Amino acid sequence: MAEQSSGRLSGVFSTRAELWASIVAGSLLGAWFVASFFVDSPAINAFPWISLSIGMVYGGRAAFEALAARKVDIDVLMVVGAGLAAVVGHPEEGALLLFLFVLAGALEALAEARTRREVEALHALIPSHAVVLRNGEWVDAEPTSLVPGEVVRIKPGERVPADAVVTLGRTEIDQSAMTGESVPRHVDVDAEIYSGTINLDDPIEARVVRPAAESSLQKVLKLVTTAREQREPVQRVIDRFSEPYAIGVLGVSVVVLLAWRWGLGREWADAAMTAITLLIVCSPCALVISTPTATLAAIARAARFGVLFKGGQSIEQLAAVRAVAFDKTGTLTYGRPRLESVHAVAWSDEAHLLAVAAALETQSTHPIATAILEAAKARGIAHADLREITHTTGRGMSGLLGNLPVRLGSYRHVEEIVPVCLRNRTQEVLRTIQSRGQIGVVVAQGQAPGEEPDAAGQAAVLMLGDAVRPGAREMVPRLHELGVRPVRMLTGDNAITAERVADRLGLDRFDAELLPQDKLRIVGEMKAELMARPPVGRFVRTRPHVAVIGDGVNDAPALAAADVSLAIGSIGSDAALESADIVLLSDDLSSVPWAIRFARRARATVLANLTFSITAIVIMALLTLAVSIDGRWRVPMWLGVLAHEGGTLLVVLNSLRLLAAPGPRLSVMHTRPSGKHVSFA
Repeated sequence: MAEQSSGRLSGVFSTRAELWASIVAGSLLGAWFVASFFVDSPAINAFPWISLSIGMVYGGRAAFEALAARKVDIDVLMVVGAGLAAVVGHPEEGALLLFLFVLAGALEALAEARTRREVEALHALIPSHAVVLRNGEWVDAEPTSLVPGEVVRIKPGERVPADAVVTLGRTEIDQSAMTGESVPRHVDVDAEIYSGTINLDDPIEARVVRPAAESSLQKVLKLVTTAREQREPVQRVIDRFSEPYAIGVLGVSVVVLLAWRWGLGREWADAAMTAITLLIVCSPCALVISTPTATLAAIARAARFGVLFKGGQSIEQLAAVRAVAFDKTGTLTYGRPRLESVHAVAWSDEAHLLAVAAALETQSTHPIATAILEAAKARGIAHADLREITHTTGRGMSGLLGNLPVRLGSYRHVEEIVPVCLRNRTQEVLRTIQSRGQIGVVVAQGQAPGEEPDAAGQAAVLMLGDAVRPGAREMVPRLHELGVRPVRMLTGDNAITAERVADRLGLDRFDAELLPQDKLRIVGEMKAELMARPPVGRFVRTRPHVAVIGDGVNDAPALAAADVSLAIGSIGSDAALESADIVLLSDDLSSVPWAIRFARRARATVLANLTFSITAIVIMALLTLAVSIDGRWRVPMWLGVLAHEGGTLLVVLNSLRLLAAPGPRLSVMHTRPSGKHVSFA
């Protein structure tokens, strides 16, 4: 049936036509069964033969294709079994077999189509329209014609036609279809936006950075498509032995036929029915589809929430994770400073000094300047009107506000204009900030020449830090609930900063000031520690795995050494899409424990399918042989058919339950830090 449900054709052999044909065949069989109690006529007795013929059209085609490819598979077994049943005078048994077999094949194909639609929903994101500036005019164009450097205009409600960088305007971008995040992402000038996402708010202009064929969306589609084609180790084993197994079933059935006829003295018809029933119940239809149906459903469902598994093997590996190592910069944190608070000293005006700081940093591209400018914009604070702005290398910025001197930078650079009465307090606040591993920048306003000392003087300390990603605080307890310990951070940053982040997130351990080779060594040590733990898994015992989670750009040795590697928040990262086993497109770290939990659910579904399939085959095979040995009883062929095809349908339905799995509980905190006043008293 695996071959039968792949490569569907249109017309009479389409999935829908096959489904209706099986319904007609079943209706004829049901009508014969009911009518035979009341009427015995040639017309009614022809119904099983007509039903059998309909089944032979579809089952026979699949069997012929298999034999043409020099293979003996399930399709061949089913057609042979139905044909032999008709030969020995039981066309109704053969018709029942083919009716349920064709029906199961059609339903399996529909289930696969539903799984495929989950993935192909990403195809609906592909933009079909672009407005681009060419020869000084805005013209309509196909997104595939866009080239890097061209400027496009995106109106509210339109999809972004290509990966681009905003050059004019600000807006909110809905990228939930790719990342699973329900909260829109705020974008401003210089922010990168991705093909297929939706502009929700104001019109913007953006410069194309990649052609459509190389967009992040196309890379994601290619990744998911490739993942669907990869096999789990269990499935590779089943595929390898399916043909020898099918040939073996045929051989055993022939042996049973001869043994029952000549060894036990049964009639040919009775021996044949026992052999045919054995052939049917031993056919590995449910076993063959146990893994691929669950794996495809899992890949499709996870992709809808921005979790990209690179095949069934990555699902299996993630399910066994019992320890996690995170990179810090760019993974647990954003990797760039953000203004967390403005601590105005004494009578100083917080908003006024932030306006001065933003004005001093207007022309700078330094990350600290970017953080200050973003914070002023987020608070709606206009820049102060400064003049004579100058830069002192290694120290900071200077300027004039009217005739008042203003400065921003290190304390040494600013001290001269800080009011004397505020200097000790300013230094105290600065030391407190630095002791926490954060960045402290001093901004001050001095007095004009000839004024009373400290008359107009003000000072404040800007506290900057590398903000943690959304969901980071919720992530650690959720991982602990899943039995994942330790949750460990590996970073090259200094120990003070690392300790601050580890304390905020409740991490089990952290290691700081590491070189790449140190991270590689620690991952090896974590794997060795896990080897001492008992294997995990209820049915199949698996060695506990170590996951390394990074930003997909650095930490290559540690990622390579891990049992499974994940890249976080990497919608536009080529390195992440290519290097990691699993890519988490969302910036929200809440998706990490969800991905592990979902992988375990998918693995449990596969194991349940395999256990049920193998158990059903063994029990029905033994029952068929044991009951018929003494000659007084025989397992009816229709019961074997129901057991075989019913098991197949149950496996498909069990796998489809994965498509209804709830998504991750993503954090709603996607806004910038508020920058509220923080007291250091």
